[in-house]
Amino acid sequence: MFCFVLVGAQTDKEVIKTIYSTSLTNGQSYEWLRYLSNQIGGRLSGSLNAQKAVEWTKEELDKLGLDRVWLQPVMVPKWVRGIKEHAYIESAAGKSTTVNICALGGSVATPALGIKANVVEVQSFEELEALGRGNVEGKIVFFNRPMQADLIITYEAYGGCVNQRYSGAVEAAKYGAVGVIVRSMNLRLDDFPHTGSMKYNDLPVEKRIPSAAISTNDAELLSTMLKLDGQTQLYFKQNCKQLKDVQSYNVIGEITGSEYPNEYILVGGHLDSWDLGDGSHDDGAGVVQSMDVLRLLKESGVKPKRSIRVVLFMNEENGLRGATKYAQEAKQKGENHIFALESDAGGFTPRGFAFDCSDVSFNQVLAWKHLFKPYLIHYFEKAGSGADVGPLKTSTNVLAGLRPDSQRYFDHHHASNDTFDAVNKRELELGAATMTALVYLFDTYGVNPIPNESELKK
Repeated sequence: MFCFVLVGAQTDKEVIKTIYSTSLTNGQSYEWLRYLSNQIGGRLSGSLNAQKAVEWTKEELDKLGLDRVWLQPVMVPKWVRGIKEHAYIESAAGKSTTVNICALGGSVATPALGIKANVVEVQSFEELEALGRGNVEGKIVFFNRPMQADLIITYEAYGGCVNQRYSGAVEAAKYGAVGVIVRSMNLRLDDFPHTGSMKYNDLPVEKRIPSAAISTNDAELLSTMLKLDGQTQLYFKQNCKQLKDVQSYNVIGEITGSEYPNEYILVGGHLDSWDLGDGSHDDGAGVVQSMDVLRLLKESGVKPKRSIRVVLFMNEENGLRGATKYAQEAKQKGENHIFALESDAGGFTPRGFAFDCSDVSFNQVLAWKHLFKPYLIHYFEKAGSGADVGPLKTSTNVLAGLRPDSQRYFDHHHASNDTFDAVNKRELELGAATMTALVYLFDTYGVNPIPNESELKK
């Protein structure tokens, strides 16, 4: 049951205080996440769990009394992992050490009996090219470039090495490698291998080689053993398979605007996840926070001027099909999305937002910064927004991404320890409130248009 307050008589500061208070004392995001994570679990695109998540989130949105809730069909890839992968380092005949690996999403399987071969370690594609076919053919290429630990913005560290995961197999196959092992995208040393998407591009099927991630502890071990003995071999076996595309859905709910119903504000996260954990941080947190934005607006007595949509995108992890489909249909219908906000950086303490917009719009946002200061929200920067809202970009709208504290995010990202117990209730609820506050401001004031040439001259 919603408890309404008279927002029209309140200042922005008072409305935002109500939003935060409501989220922290009567939030729903944590309980929603508990169910999504523990009762449904990992939600790989095309899987049964992904379909369960579609059905459950639609039911929950229906309960909120929104003006409209619907499913948007989208065809998604279906990749399956198969039975658990197995790997070991062999330093001498009969002397082996088991290591932790996982297949990368989209990889082919190894032969039925697995692969055992000598290993060549590199940290870049340039090193691989310098070695040439003569030193690589018939071997397993081990990409061991770590995330750069002294970068405070951890997404920069991730971006600095993720190409070895995404394109490593294609590059190694050029030189006759039989397989690829990639150091997990993780800033700490632990035993969790981290999966993630990889692509073969236009490489013929018969030339595709299996690709797996190895935990950071075991990457260190393998590197050390190779330095001691260059003839050290690695064995690995995986049973993954790419099947035909299947139908899935984006889940969409809407509060219709009271004054400008044809101006849309979108808030969302991606409903799919990898299959090793339950996807609580990536991106269950973003899903439930986005759902709670609409609930918190209603609970706080806000009657939106513009139409507010929550979109739970399918297939961000290995295809971006949901985001692409949503943007295509929005364009076909001529829908004017003035603002889109994404949460896909974990359920940690919110620090602020990254904005993709004009300087004029960014100055508008900066004028609101003081309203977030009491909640320790200080990060307002022009930067990338998010993968799922990216396709909605126009020359006049504003895209944004919630930016939580990221120092622990890559400890869990795409790994089996991305689980509900790793999410703090208060941090998650602060994120939901922070998103709601920004949506409220854009709904109240709209987006400043970019000045035309004549106005700039004035």
